[in-house]
Amino acid sequence: MLLLEFLLAMLPIIWLIAALSGLKMAGHKACVIALAVTAALAAGYWGLSALCIATAALEGVLNALWPICLVIVAALFTYNLTLKTGAMENVKRMLAGVSRDKRVLALIIGWGFGNFMEGMAGFGTAVAIPASMLAAIGLDPMSAVLGCLVVNSTPTAFGSVGVPTVTLASVTGTELVPLAGSIVSIQCILTFLSPFLMVCICGKGIRALKGMMPTTLVAAASFTIPWFITAHFIGPELPDIIGSICSMGCMIAAARIFNKDPEQEYTIEISGEAGKEKAIGAAEGLKAWSSFILIFLFLMLTSTLCPPIHNAIAGIKSTVTVYAGEGGNALGFSWINTPGVMIFLAAIIGGLIQGAAFGDMAEVFLETLKKYWKTILTICSVMATAKIMSYSGMISDIAKFLVAVTGSFYPFFAPVIGALGAFVTGSGTSTCVLFGGLQSETAAALDLNPTWMAAANVMGAGIGKMICPQGIAIGAGAINQVGSESKILSKVFKYFLLFVILSGIICYAGALLGL
Repeated sequence: MLLLEFLLAMLPIIWLIAALSGLKMAGHKACVIALAVTAALAAGYWGLSALCIATAALEGVLNALWPICLVIVAALFTYNLTLKTGAMENVKRMLAGVSRDKRVLALIIGWGFGNFMEGMAGFGTAVAIPASMLAAIGLDPMSAVLGCLVVNSTPTAFGSVGVPTVTLASVTGTELVPLAGSIVSIQCILTFLSPFLMVCICGKGIRALKGMMPTTLVAAASFTIPWFITAHFIGPELPDIIGSICSMGCMIAAARIFNKDPEQEYTIEISGEAGKEKAIGAAEGLKAWSSFILIFLFLMLTSTLCPPIHNAIAGIKSTVTVYAGEGGNALGFSWINTPGVMIFLAAIIGGLIQGAAFGDMAEVFLETLKKYWKTILTICSVMATAKIMSYSGMISDIAKFLVAVTGSFYPFFAPVIGALGAFVTGSGTSTCVLFGGLQSETAAALDLNPTWMAAANVMGAGIGKMICPQGIAIGAGAINQVGSESKILSKVFKYFLLFVILSGIICYAGALLGL
């Protein structure tokens, strides 16, 4: 009976794996079908009423739209608007003008700016933008996308202004700041290791670290330390953003001290718009970065770091219980003090500073919705699926089977489950929704710390994004090599295995220590 219930409960997940990796079906279509399969199973085997199924799905959709999709659309709107105004070209030129050493550029753009874009926007922007920038200024395109895929595995938890972690806390019922603290604790080793791998990948071997150890150590420490502290004391919204800003500044300073004269082997001639020698003044630089600077300021001012403003607007919210059955969770909607609203406000003001008219902004906004409506549908479908699985007891039955099979060794496999979710959905947020409840329920059954196991889930989600079809397709498109997806997958897979094994060991050791 336990095996039968496990297999039936796994059918939506098995379908997603088969549809996305085997049938090559579009994500939004596969997820809508998974939702239909889940609803049929919940009604036919688990006996959930039609009203409960409908309200569970509605709760998932509402939770997806606000704040998850709101943040994603706001972040992508910001980026697209900087493209429209030409500000992104100046951002690229400023970053590329720091050094001619491709290893330094890989760290500043792929690691530092990539983590910044993950913290601001997420959703593939941390691979697409840095990889295209690195290829544009002369790095080997395949190395650029491979390096970006690998280093983007660790900042996922706090991407899109912390949406995956906020969602995970909502799904698992854990407290937000302690959860963020557990996430940085479980991920700090892999995070510190990432820039060293970036140098090796873009430098074509471990010997690329020669002469780069001081700068790479600075890159690792200057991100990991503020990232760690911010998560522990503020929460999940700002660790990637603060860490990346600190890291980019420190890397630029370190490169000018330690890497002024790189070996010919690692020197590149920067071409194209980014390679023009025309200096960018302070005023023009601030104008180019204005949207991103304003986002950072607005998020800081509305966080708990600024109690007067935070407390004044925190109460402007609504709470409603949507699910019609027993045990329904209350959904909270913050109408002003939510990252999506702050990002939209910053993007509009930044756009005006950069010379955009309101008509231009409206055009960019509509184009963003038109381009990413399938993504919104995908996220809504996955959230609805996860809510039905949770309320019907399907996730609970999966957890019971895993406890019976793996027993005390479950923590070693917990990150693999998160990686599987990211491979299927291509999203850290969707993975948290899909398997967050499973991890916490399994932890409770094994008398483990639910917060630690929830953190293991989001760590695995970041690792799984290395090999997810959507992420690889984004990377291939960024370097104008559509059709090279299988080549990218074969090259990145060894790093995926390394991170999966290390994450399992870290999670298991932490569970033994009672973390």
